Amino acid sequence: MPQHDPAPAPPITRDPRDPSSSLQAALRNYHTLDVRFTGNGGEYFRIWIVSSLLTALTLGLYWPWAKARRLRYFWSHTLVGGEPLAYHGNPRQMFKGQALIGVLFLLYSVAGQFSVLGGVVALLAVAGLWPALFRSGMVFKLGNTSWRGLRLHFCGGLPEAYRAVLPFLLPLLGLVLLGTLAPQDAPPQDELGPWEWGALGLLGLVVVLAPAQWWSLKAYQHRHYMLGGLRTGFRATAREFYGLALRFLLMLLAGGALIAGVIVLLTPWLAAGGHPVLAMVLGVALPLAGGLAVFSAIWPWWQVRMQNLVWTETGSAQLRFISRLRLWPYLLLQWRNALLTALTLGLYRPFAAVATARMRLQSVQIRSRVDLEGLLVVARASPQEAAGEAAGDAFGVDLGL
Repeated sequence: MPQHDPAPAPPITRDPRDPSSSLQAALRNYHTLDVRFTGNGGEYFRIWIVSSLLTALTLGLYWPWAKARRLRYFWSHTLVGGEPLAYHGNPRQMFKGQALIGVLFLLYSVAGQFSVLGGVVALLAVAGLWPALFRSGMVFKLGNTSWRGLRLHFCGGLPEAYRAVLPFLLPLLGLVLLGTLAPQDAPPQDELGPWEWGALGLLGLVVVLAPAQWWSLKAYQHRHYMLGGLRTGFRATAREFYGLALRFLLMLLAGGALIAGVIVLLTPWLAAGGHPVLAMVLGVALPLAGGLAVFSAIWPWWQVRMQNLVWTETGSAQLRFISRLRLWPYLLLQWRNALLTALTLGLYRPFAAVATARMRLQSVQIRSRVDLEGLLVVARASPQEAAGEAAGDAFGVDLGL
């Protein structure tokens, strides 16, 4: 996919309703802020191994503290314009958020054991809270991230979160409910019944809507990032997401067809040559190994194209991101990481995480028309800074999106 360079910024006018209007006097010509990552695999390995051991010894209870240590390390070694980010999240708040999610799913599991209706009600409650939890996580994560002492901010509202998620969550919820309510003791039938047809229809709808749902989530996120009075926008369209998804699916199908062709050609030849056992082993091992090889080649392609699309289309007239992550270097890095992780029985994982973060972060640049010193002065004097501080009171829920 060709890279998207940002279009020339439109003329900027003063609008008293625009929160960035007080910053217009700071506008200058574009200048570039490079992103660098200075993390070291050996340093992070020590953090990772201690956190992993403590998480295992505490049966997972240490996980929020482990995550906070990881984020502080990666944030502090991410330099934007030569200045590091900082993470201020409180692990105790993160623990409360994770405990809330655990309690909700425990209630769903327990309710389903006693009554089908109770399980359905609990599932509806969990699904109804999911958009609110997602927004809470974004507020917490952004509000506890700072650059040069200025807190970032997520300004997405709760109604917008529900509009971004529920239209696509409903078919998935319907599929789960159908599986829960369907009679379990029905006799087997030669033809599909109404329950099966309904499940297939909902499953197809979930698959068809998946790219639109991913676009909706990313649009909700990337339209509401704020630094001081600057708020980002998102220019990518659902059509572009569907284009990437279609190409991804076609590559998967092509890879599967290639593997199937090899099996069809080799299995009869081996069986005819007096190697039926080898033919049987090949029929099992080749799809697994081939499928893994195909996915290991196509998944990095998806990551590269998605990062370049999402971040290059994020920004505003004053501040814009550009991502130029290259496919072949990233693909070779992922293969190298996978091989060394397998050879070291997983001990290479922290080194792989550092190497991947370095390549992905350093492919991003930030183009600014704002005098950042003026921005910092204005933003620090603004009451909006309290919004970032208030994020420390939110549940530390991070759904990883």
